[in-house]
Amino acid sequence: MMQPVAAEMIQPSLQQAHATLPDLVMGSSPTRCLYIHIPFCRVRCTYCNFFQYASSKTLIEGYVAALKQEMRWKAAMPWTQAAPFQAVYIGGGTPTDLSATQIGEIVSDIRRLFPLTPDCEITLEGRVNRFGTDKFEAALEAGVNRFSFGVQSFNTLVRKQAKRFDDRETVLAKIQQYAGYNAAPIVIDLLYGLPHQTLDVWQQDLADYLESGAHGVDLYQLIEMQGLPMARMVEQGKLPHPADTQMKATMFEQGVAFMAKHHQKRLSVNHWASDNRERSIYNSLAKTTAEILPLGAGAGGNVMGRQMMQTRDMDTYIEAINNERYPVTMLTMAPANRAVSAEIKSAFDAGVLAEYRLDKVAGRGTFSALTPLFDAWQKNGLVYFEKSGLENSHQNRRYLTLTLAGQFWAVTLAQNLIEVLQKQPIEVHAA
Repeated sequence: MMQPVAAEMIQPSLQQAHATLPDLVMGSSPTRCLYIHIPFCRVRCTYCNFFQYASSKTLIEGYVAALKQEMRWKAAMPWTQAAPFQAVYIGGGTPTDLSATQIGEIVSDIRRLFPLTPDCEITLEGRVNRFGTDKFEAALEAGVNRFSFGVQSFNTLVRKQAKRFDDRETVLAKIQQYAGYNAAPIVIDLLYGLPHQTLDVWQQDLADYLESGAHGVDLYQLIEMQGLPMARMVEQGKLPHPADTQMKATMFEQGVAFMAKHHQKRLSVNHWASDNRERSIYNSLAKTTAEILPLGAGAGGNVMGRQMMQTRDMDTYIEAINNERYPVTMLTMAPANRAVSAEIKSAFDAGVLAEYRLDKVAGRGTFSALTPLFDAWQKNGLVYFEKSGLENSHQNRRYLTLTLAGQFWAVTLAQNLIEVLQKQPIEVHAA
């Protein structure tokens, strides 16, 4: 339902957006984030759909120079300076493939050029391979206060077959070392469903998370995509088939049970924290209506209702920045019901949909009108209803809570609900 902007109007539309001051209500500020993309990796992992460029010193140097120029250019715009940013995410790719000097300069420029909230979360994503103490300490000194490492699995065989560097002992020691600094939350990603990743291996991966001392963990299921190296290697008999849906559901169930047994604090359906230092602000805000200013080739974001993805082509990106043109080839205007979609996505990510919150953005009576769908989901064991026992009808709010199975299918259920609201007119009243 997004409306594309004509090619000849992309530049004027973005110029207008960045020159506009947002409507600020006294005492409040809009929710906004920065996303910086580093499109380099030493090697393409077999399951990855985000690989763009192999790490090269010359390529990286030219890219960082253009990125810093884009940061200076966009930071000076009225929209940017009008309100502070709550979270910054430096993703990729593999941002940790940058040098210590480059990491320090980028983060320092972010803090110097952009208005940030006092408690702004600044995350650096990457892998522990070739991320030495010089880079880690340079990032800390510049202002990074959260690190996210894509471990995927600690198991040496699983890692090797997925084209991940370093063995279990090396990765575990690195995570323990950086967590031991006690200077910033260390968060890791674990994938379940990879080739060679048996249930026993998965249990060891979960145990290794605790042993690592990391402050948080994401449990993501492997999503098979046609055309990726893993699919070709399976077809050629070089890799065993990854786990099927039933096996991944079992692995998810074991992961949830493991986290509960060891008293990990659940922040979403797939993210846990070991203590209160891990907040996962960017990941939470990205699923809402928060505006995201994109920086770098391949970065996506939205500003003043305009949703964009910057070009992935390096030469096109650098040329555009050198000419102070937005490196955007396709721009769409967010649909009127964007707030509804965002509420559903964030609610299902949290594991519970509140009637009063959905009705507030979609219109009073929306939740009630959807009860036939919710009943069907409940019969299939995906959700259950909660209802407060308060006698005051105004406070007697209903909640749709995802079961374990519903949590496993959370993304699919959210998308189905959004499609229902788009395709099936529902008579509602003004919220």
